Amino acid sequence: MQDLSSLPIKVSDPWKDPAANGWDVIDGRTIHDNRTLEADVVIIGSGAGGGVSAEILSQQGLKVIIVEAARLKTSDQFNMDEGEAYRDLYQEGAMRATKDAGMTILQGRAVGGTTVVNWTSSFRTPHETLNFWRDRYGVDGLDRASLDPWFAKMEQRLNIEKWIMPPNANNDVLKRGCDAKGWHVDVIPRNVSGCWNIGYCGMGCPTNAKMSMLVTTLPEALNQGATLIHSAQAHQLVIEGDTVTGVIVHPLQNDKQPTGATVTLKARAVVTAGGSMQSPALLLRSEAPDPKGLVGTRTFLHPTNFAYGIYDKEIAPYYGAPQSMYSDEFVFKHGVDGPAGYKLEMMPMHPGLNTALVGGYGIDARQQAEQLPNLAASIALLRDGFHEDSQGGRVELRDNGEPLLDYPVNDYLLDGTRRAHLTMLEMQFAAGAKQVRPGHHDAPYYKSWKEAKAGIASLDYAPTITGLGSAHVMGGLTMGQDDSHCTVNSDGSYKYLNGLYVIDGSVFPTSLGVNPQLTIYGISARNATRLAEALSV
Repeated sequence: MQDLSSLPIKVSDPWKDPAANGWDVIDGRTIHDNRTLEADVVIIGSGAGGGVSAEILSQQGLKVIIVEAARLKTSDQFNMDEGEAYRDLYQEGAMRATKDAGMTILQGRAVGGTTVVNWTSSFRTPHETLNFWRDRYGVDGLDRASLDPWFAKMEQRLNIEKWIMPPNANNDVLKRGCDAKGWHVDVIPRNVSGCWNIGYCGMGCPTNAKMSMLVTTLPEALNQGATLIHSAQAHQLVIEGDTVTGVIVHPLQNDKQPTGATVTLKARAVVTAGGSMQSPALLLRSEAPDPKGLVGTRTFLHPTNFAYGIYDKEIAPYYGAPQSMYSDEFVFKHGVDGPAGYKLEMMPMHPGLNTALVGGYGIDARQQAEQLPNLAASIALLRDGFHEDSQGGRVELRDNGEPLLDYPVNDYLLDGTRRAHLTMLEMQFAAGAKQVRPGHHDAPYYKSWKEAKAGIASLDYAPTITGLGSAHVMGGLTMGQDDSHCTVNSDGSYKYLNGLYVIDGSVFPTSLGVNPQLTIYGISARNATRLAEALSV
């Protein structure tokens, strides 16, 4: 086992002295007086959608202000400490969950958004998903032939390519198991450059190898004259008649409470890019026109379930590229709108995450922790939103105005979870596991595939006792020409207000069936370019 605590990392942090770079960076914690700023475009959120939009719009000579609720934290402060990272870089200290606590939700809260803490997996949107959007929701101009040039553009910009290093032992389990079963398996494209293969991507990249928005599009936008206001939450849109003319922003203290000051941002266009929880919440707080009551509905999660295998040899699931192999054998096996399909991947397991997911009490918990070096963790991402029994959830507002997702775990999802558990257990036994258990409160470790099949058949699959979580939140502001289901046009413009654009994953009519970041990059590049052209006329 390697000790990374004293690993010497000497890279240049581009954020160390923003003023020396000529960057206009405003720390909301220092704002205690009311003020008004003006721009051509205000972008709310600095993640995949916001970062891409900021770069493209500023490169066209437009004055851009980026608003980010999170406090700026950069590579010099990324020390691979799980507890600190979960506290500082994730929504609600990595404790965000659905309304009934049936699923945990891992979302980034950082300058750079979730791109700072994700595991770098980057896939183009499946043809089947895009065709379904076109046929069911009237999404226009977003078929694969139209999007592929935008995907190619962002792949080049963010150095997205298949991982060339051999998979770590954790990901090799997926390869060996799928090969043994004759199932599809392939290498994952990753957005990295000069990756050290450390394996702590979820805690922020200490070497700046991850091509997140923090080290790519945001620095370029600032080089072009954009302004970043961090530690400042967009509270409410300024709506005059049928037009959005600005945003009311509340600067935040270290404890995330308002400083008491108000910043009013005026702009010709406002882009909301806060993601599928914050973007609908902003519209709800603003009481934006929504004649059919659709804002926040059809919010999807890729409900993710787990399986854990114990091996004779060391797996060390905490080292090496977190995700480098995947299988699409079961994504569309039953058609696009049949029983829930699922994508197979592996999950890195660090001590804190392992304790939270594998669970146990007392001596049992200690024994589980001691097995970590020999543990492999597989995951199945359920594809939801394509069936009449899969309508997703709804974003609501808490008393303090923050978003809460009501997402019922129904029989459709539980059926998909049971089938995914069977698949993962079969795969891990085929890869040589000595014992395997699904992520289910009542399940033991099974010592053979025969025992596992019988065991899964006897389990009660119900919410809460069936372990589910997600790091992918999509939808909530559905795009398409079908006004009975959609609030946003295919170019990102909001149907019922001039000057408001939604450029993030909240516009997806369903989940994707793949990790979402490249889809967000590609569609954001397309729609931000169109917006830049319109504003430059």
